[in-house]
Amino acid sequence: MPPHGDDTWEIVLTRRIKMIVPVPVPEAALQAFASQIPADMMAEDTEIVFDCAARGEGALGSLYEGAIADAFCLEAGARAEEEGFAAVCVNSMSDSGVAALRSRLTIPVVGTAQATYHLACQLGKRFSILSMWDRLNWLYDKVLSEQGLENRLASIRSIDVRPDTAELLAGKEDAVFPALLDAAHLALERDRADVLVLGSTTMHQSHLFLAERLDVPVLNPGLVGFKTCEMMLELGASQSKAYYRAPERVADGVFLSSRGP
Repeated sequence: MPPHGDDTWEIVLTRRIKMIVPVPVPEAALQAFASQIPADMMAEDTEIVFDCAARGEGALGSLYEGAIADAFCLEAGARAEEEGFAAVCVNSMSDSGVAALRSRLTIPVVGTAQATYHLACQLGKRFSILSMWDRLNWLYDKVLSEQGLENRLASIRSIDVRPDTAELLAGKEDAVFPALLDAAHLALERDRADVLVLGSTTMHQSHLFLAERLDVPVLNPGLVGFKTCEMMLELGASQSKAYYRAPERVADGVFLSSRGP
């Protein structure tokens, strides 16, 4: 029966969003990634589930590691629709496996880098990327080239500290945050950037520190990717199958090896 004094039931269906980290990380790191999304920024009917690639190597510091991440992000997300998820987001500025997942799925698939760069273009004429590590430049170049946004990039300013996908920035704040702030000032003053983009979702702990000290927008890509998923669900929008054509034959089992790891 409906509650006393009310003649209707309100049924709220939960929309589950799968956020995929493209390299293997421990559970504590997944919880740290999830902590960047404040509860009051989520719709009441939204649930976020963080997952990571089952296998892979390193911090995506090479094209080789990037190709492995593409494959295992596809594996991590291929059955998301069958598992009841409403959307998938690759929680990385590499956008690993995004195109393949858009072909495999009909639910929205969001690339964090694409979403963040396009938002930056709405907020200013040119943006700079604040990067932890010089070896990540290839993945910025890849997505910017794919999106035709090279002319909107003012600069990539790196502090050349290898990112830690397990501990993120925990314990490094005193050294890393001021270095990122110095890099931000160079991007604004020398490179004439209008908007700043954090170059990795592993950097989200630095967002508030930088945003409070700078007079331009500073984009936290993990949060942008998540909110883009919510927006697409609200709009009822998903990738076009005229371009991201479905496979003639689904072969998800290709990732399963009888020979073991």
